[in-house]
Amino acid sequence: MEAITQYHYIAAACIARVFLGCLFFFQGYDAVFKVRVENVIEVFEEDFAQKGIPRFLTVCASWFTSYTELIGGFLLIMGLFEYAALYLLGINLIVAAIGFGINTPVWDTRFVFPRLILILLLLLIPHDWNSLSLDQLFFKP
Repeated sequence: MEAITQYHYIAAACIARVFLGCLFFFQGYDAVFKVRVENVIEVFEEDFAQKGIPRFLTVCASWFTSYTELIGGFLLIMGLFEYAALYLLGINLIVAAIGFGINTPVWDTRFVFPRLILILLLLLIPHDWNSLSLDQLFFKP
C-alpha cells in the first residue's frame, strides 16, 4: 500500500497524459484518414468566406489542427517530446477557439474545455511527476 500512496501522483500524471493523447490522436486520426482534411476544409470554407476569412487561412488552419492533433496525440500517448506536444496542442486549441468563435460566436465548449484543463494540468505539474514516459527514458537529466 505504501508504494501506491508514494507514487500515485506519477500514475495520475501518466493517466492524464495518455487520456489527453487518446482524445487528440483519435480526433486527428478521424480528420486525416476518415473524414479527410479536404472535407474538413469544405465544412468551414463557405462560412469563413462569408465572414471575409481568406481561403488560405482556412486551409492552413485545417491542415495544422488535423495533423497537430494526430501527431501531438501520438507523442503524448508515448510520452515523447511531451512539452513540445502540449504547446502545439495548446496552440491548436487557440486556433480552434478562434475558428469556432468566428463561425459561431456562442459555441459549445464542452469538447474543448476538458482538453484545455488537461493541457494546463500537465504543463503545471512538477516535471518529476512525468517519470512514466519515453522522455524520461531517453532524455533523463
